[in-house]
Amino acid sequence: MVNWDEIDTVLLDMDGTLLDLHFDNFFWLQHLPEKYAEHHGLTPEVAWQTLSAQMQDKVGQLEWYCLDYWSQLTGLSIVELKREVQHKIQFRPHVPDFLRALRAAGKRSVIVTNAHRDSVDLKMQHTGLDKLVDHIISSHDYQYPKEEQAFWHTLMEQAPFELNATLLIDDSVPVLESAQRFGFQHLLSICQPDSQKPKRHIHDFKALDHFSEIMPRASEKPDD
Repeated sequence: MVNWDEIDTVLLDMDGTLLDLHFDNFFWLQHLPEKYAEHHGLTPEVAWQTLSAQMQDKVGQLEWYCLDYWSQLTGLSIVELKREVQHKIQFRPHVPDFLRALRAAGKRSVIVTNAHRDSVDLKMQHTGLDKLVDHIISSHDYQYPKEEQAFWHTLMEQAPFELNATLLIDDSVPVLESAQRFGFQHLLSICQPDSQKPKRHIHDFKALDHFSEIMPRASEKPDD
């Protein structure tokens, strides 16, 4: 699935790729609507209908991922609400081993995520993921989501990489399509971003179940 001889940089999505998307789905689809209903004196059904309509209006835009935006809109501290259920933040299978293998193989690893920096910080505190990669970039740093070509142009300027020698792994098909338009040659998706939901059938991109399928081998060091 991956010819590691051709790859020197690996760009990695965070939620649904390195981390189980169940945390995020649980938070946005269950925990937040419940707290929103309580705070505003609404029924769960009305609360969900209100939030769902607002979310659908922002799909694929930077606001969709912005905790400040949702805090202002809902009147709730999204970061604090996330802390209430942070025990659900989990690695996807074999992720720490894969990231250590990348480092041992001499590959550069960079997280490129649409997640807001406050969400990134919370997940780093809970998992120590930041210690396993070389760099972390949030689309909020550039003010463009990964769905837009401007994100990749800015990334190329700020953290240069060779397109033909870079692998991008992301569970979002729209993001992969955006990267493909930009010129990426090596793209992989994820079959099961949320461990509590069925596996998906990805038709337009190669997809992996677990990172154990693509473990690189450690680089061989010449004898002294």
